Amino acid sequence: VQLAESEGGLVQPGGSLRLSCSASGFTFSTYPMNWFRQVPGKERELVAQISSTRATTYYADSVKGRFTIFRDSAKNTLYLEMNSLKPEDTAVYYCKAPFSSWGQGTQVTVSS
Repeated sequence: VQLAESEGGLVQPGGSLRLSCSASGFTFSTYPMNWFRQVPGKERELVAQISSTRATTYYADSVKGRFTIFRDSAKNTLYLEMNSLKPEDTAVYYCKAPFSSWGQGTQVTVSS
């Protein structure tokens, strides 16, 4: 099982960024997928989740209305579209399948 997040980056407050996560080694289309984030010194937080059929999504209250999770099973890729970014969105972001280990994640920094 391999999950590879795209490079994050530095974004100004109010800006947008799209993260992607390329999956391999398992049948991507049959599993729900998640995006988590973690700030140093704090617990890892579930940001968004999408069901295998894309019929159901979940968002943390802190990102609801600003972030969108979606998936392309033909490309075995999970996405997180992040809009109206705030400094408090600064974190390391991880994609994760229910059974996968934690990867290295990708740093997103929101700052002017």
